[in-house]
Amino acid sequence: MNAMRENVSNQNIDFQLGLLYFAHVLAMVDGDIDHREKATIRKIKLEEMIPDWVFDDFTESVHEKTERKIYEEGVAMLNRCREEEKLKVFVHLYRLSKADDKVHVREVRLLLYSLKATKISFEDVEYEARMSITNTLHVQ
Repeated sequence: MNAMRENVSNQNIDFQLGLLYFAHVLAMVDGDIDHREKATIRKIKLEEMIPDWVFDDFTESVHEKTERKIYEEGVAMLNRCREEEKLKVFVHLYRLSKADDKVHVREVRLLLYSLKATKISFEDVEYEARMSITNTLHVQ
């Protein structure tokens, strides 16, 4: 397992774990992760080719941390990422926020605070989200 871990750069780990940390906090903001949110998180894991060991480490670590600690660590990880990676994280979060067909006020607040903390523009996220949907429709 350590050999596999050595093949993943720290920056990639920051992106993958930062994405998972934020996805967890966002999904839990309304007090429950429903089946659609779980399915979206699994889809994100596959799309971003997050190794099982990273996902397993994440799953184990979040049980030991408060929501605030998970958020703070997620912000720190994302702030070590390139701008394109940060933007990609927020596109995933934007999709995740819509997964359960309702957008909770706390989800909006979390996204806005997180965008500010990582210096990402909401307009850029919306644009990239629309582009990813358009690209997905053209591929199918």
